[in-house]
Amino acid sequence: MREFFRKADLILMAVLVVTGIAASVCLSFQDSVGDRVVITVAGELYGTYPLAEDRIVTVTSGDHANTVEIRDGTVRVTEASCKNQICVKHASITRAGESIICLPNRVVVRIDGKGEGYDAISS
Repeated sequence: MREFFRKADLILMAVLVVTGIAASVCLSFQDSVGDRVVITVAGELYGTYPLAEDRIVTVTSGDHANTVEIRDGTVRVTEASCKNQICVKHASITRAGESIICLPNRVVVRIDGKGEGYDAISS
């Protein structure tokens, strides 16, 4: 009976796993700090706010409303008039490129700034 994995296959798998873990650790330590919060409603700019200033923004569009809280360099949606409340249950965002989206109300809250870059590069 023939072996399913050879010694070289196991070594290759181990090298690939270690390389993948090392790359993940390196990428997780890269700090992509943003400096502003951009809120859009139905694709139109609603407002831009500094991430460093604590504030509460009430986003209204027709009979839809979302309350966005900027505090201590984090952003979260605290209240929404939508039924599913997914945007309210979403964790706070802190890094450039992250976003919270409320599809029923067509509201997008994202962090832009210094650390914004590419998600991936392919050739």
